[in-house]
Amino acid sequence: MKLPEFKKYLESEKHYSAHTSSSYIRDLEQFQEFIKEHEVDLKDANYSMVRQWMSELMDAALTSRTINRKMSSLKSYYKYLRAQNHLDSNMMVLHKSLKIAKKVQVPFSQKELSDLFNQPYNEDSFAEVRNRAMIELLYVTGMRRAELMGLTLDAVQISQDRVKILGKRNKERIVPLLKSSTQILTDYLNLRNPLTTDNENHFFITDSGNPVYASLIYRVVTDYFKQVSLKVKVSPHILRHTFATHLLDQGADLNAVKELLGHTSLASTQVYTHTSMQALKDIHRKAHPRNK
Repeated sequence: MKLPEFKKYLESEKHYSAHTSSSYIRDLEQFQEFIKEHEVDLKDANYSMVRQWMSELMDAALTSRTINRKMSSLKSYYKYLRAQNHLDSNMMVLHKSLKIAKKVQVPFSQKELSDLFNQPYNEDSFAEVRNRAMIELLYVTGMRRAELMGLTLDAVQISQDRVKILGKRNKERIVPLLKSSTQILTDYLNLRNPLTTDNENHFFITDSGNPVYASLIYRVVTDYFKQVSLKVKVSPHILRHTFATHLLDQGADLNAVKELLGHTSLASTQVYTHTSMQALKDIHRKAHPRNK
């Protein structure tokens, strides 16, 4: 079976993004290159070859997370082949992922966020207003960087104090906006509109009218937070992590946070609860009769 057929399946049936499906195909092509010396096609490979490839990836100092991602690509491919009756059995069905050490992501403190939003900025500068608006949305809604890039004009419904976010696998969710959000977004739109044509539907754009891109958003977040934070790890995802942690610290229901984040599984949301443990301890001490 040709890989383009599998890519089409990932995008049309699994609703994976073009970027994700291309990553899967790239992993499969790398494995295909590795087994070329055995003169077998991808569908004819055996698990021993997979183990040899894993060893080579480890020798190349790839992280366990990266190797697991490549194995996940193989698992998806062979599962598809089995479902299409191209194989009698799936050699990857018993494969176990490598263990990954959990990374502790430290969220920004409420003081750091307060210090950032209290910093003055040029309200007549398109770039400065846009940058503040992007940070505002990342923190207030907890959306992913890719979701911010994909926002359209009709998705940001300022009059209704809400934003429609198109998440992974085209799953849509609606997240409320705060008054601080609607104000900065209105200011941004007033500066944005003269820069675009009628055909430009992306909400966030560059000075030249093109859609914002991933490295620009990353640079904006790191540049701004370097002014108020000494954290080594600064990224748009830390803002998403901070959003979830701050809501949980203030007593938000875990299921509600799950919906706001666009998670399909509660287990994905629970990774944020460990950073809220201090808040839980404080509540426990104040409320428990044994501590009176």
